[in-house]
Amino acid sequence: MTESAPVDPTSTEGWKQLSGIADGFTPDLRGWFDSDPGRAERYTFQAADLTVDLSKGLVDDEILSHLLQVAKDTGVAERFQTMLAGEHINATEDRAVLHTALRRPKGASPALVVDGQDVDADVHATLDKVYAFASKVRDGSWTGVTGKRIETVVNIGIGGSDLGPVMVYEALKPYVQQGLGARFVSNIDPADIYEKTADLDPETTLFIVASKTFGTLETLTNARLARQWLWERLGLTDASDDEKSNAVAKHFVAVSTALDKVAAFGIDPENAFGFWDWVGGRYSVDSAIGTSVVIAIGQENWEQFLAGFHAIDEHVRTTPLEQNVPVLMGLLNVWYSNFLGAQSHAVLPYTQYLHRFAAYLQQLTMESNGKRVRWDGSPVTTETGEVFWGEPGTNGQHAFYQLIHQGTRLIPTDFITVAKPARPLKDQSGDGKAVQPGQDVHALFLANFFAQTKALAFGKTADEVRAEGTTDEAIVAARTFTGNKPSTSILAPELTPSVLGQLIALYEHIVFTEGTIWGIDSFDQWGVELGKQLALQIAPAVDGDQAALDAQDSSTKALIAKYLELRGE
Repeated sequence: MTESAPVDPTSTEGWKQLSGIADGFTPDLRGWFDSDPGRAERYTFQAADLTVDLSKGLVDDEILSHLLQVAKDTGVAERFQTMLAGEHINATEDRAVLHTALRRPKGASPALVVDGQDVDADVHATLDKVYAFASKVRDGSWTGVTGKRIETVVNIGIGGSDLGPVMVYEALKPYVQQGLGARFVSNIDPADIYEKTADLDPETTLFIVASKTFGTLETLTNARLARQWLWERLGLTDASDDEKSNAVAKHFVAVSTALDKVAAFGIDPENAFGFWDWVGGRYSVDSAIGTSVVIAIGQENWEQFLAGFHAIDEHVRTTPLEQNVPVLMGLLNVWYSNFLGAQSHAVLPYTQYLHRFAAYLQQLTMESNGKRVRWDGSPVTTETGEVFWGEPGTNGQHAFYQLIHQGTRLIPTDFITVAKPARPLKDQSGDGKAVQPGQDVHALFLANFFAQTKALAFGKTADEVRAEGTTDEAIVAARTFTGNKPSTSILAPELTPSVLGQLIALYEHIVFTEGTIWGIDSFDQWGVELGKQLALQIAPAVDGDQAALDAQDSSTKALIAKYLELRGE
């Protein structure tokens, strides 16, 4: 099915009303809270285990009502149902978009049949196969070529085949089986695979090559280097082809559907786990792409991870727009970027285990919504996309928070934390001043979380600075905070597999909401293709081919020539 032309959001009455409000808009969070005692309660919502406080956002009831009208006029809820049903909303590739099917419970009714295929059956057949393999690695019945059990899994992938698994593995480290670890190789820079394998024992190492087509240049180059490393470290460089093949078969598996290429590499196709063209790479972490994590944390935890995704899917499917958390967060992003001029968005997790979450969201958000044409090929009528970035607190406080607090740019922020830490500790000594003996360090950590959102919202007036004894007006000005810096606070009980799934799905559906309003196809990624194509054309020039070098533009030619000079070639 080909989608109908998108609604131009700028033509809707809600958009026009918002444009009028934005003209001369002066937020006043102090005044809004003072005059509205119920603001915090009214703007705090629940989605599964996530408590989401939007009250420190730069919105009031009128603005929110117009934003909701834009969502209704552009068909956000209807298009979500269309996506769930398997219609081909990825218009440029004529594909269904079914990452939500990856976490549908076994036996869900009615069964999901798309393009004549029983999607539920396919998904759970693959899951069962991954679980069975993971169990063998975890219990030691799968061994390397010398009979030793696997201790380290090395995932080789790039983009969604790397960013998702490494983020989830890092986030769920408290759930990883003792004596079993994972590493992740993505960059084609040879330093990456060298450092990730330098101290490993080849007899106890298992490689997972994650590439749907088994043709991704970076991934397959690294896979060949890993195979070469295995042979060298096992002393098989001059061994027979059969000995080499046997070693590869015991130390390599694949996440791919290109079984012929998998077999040609030396991997037994029985040890290849597939996924489907209706799963974009950045939406694939809960597919077989997560095999490395399934091995690390086990089937039960992985099932809870999937259940977390599904809980948010169900929240979006069944909750009215007025209480629909991902929709509301997406609408706020539209308000900030399209009406208030925000160009970037910070994600600030106050839990160290989420230290790769912002990097994961960079691909999810910017690859999805970094588009200049709508899904029917017509030019967009609005600005699209935001630059997502961030670091864990409190690290960021000592780095870039200055710009958010007192800079001239509007930077909406999402603060994420959990009530119960995985590794609770107390500072038994303290410093006798700010930190008393026996201080719960997580509570101290969370005090920063609460303080930062309060400071961003309410700031500090010049009179308040003077009341503290500052008399030099230049210093008064430097110590004044304007406030009215928007933030969203997301609080969960603890960072369980389920909660992590909920957080990922939350942002998936924020992306969906924004993309639908803008009328873009959030599920293709043609923008990554040109550079890859040019790299293949330029590679011979970098390798010394003079004719290929002569064919380049003057800047590229000069840069390559300088590179060759520096290499001494």
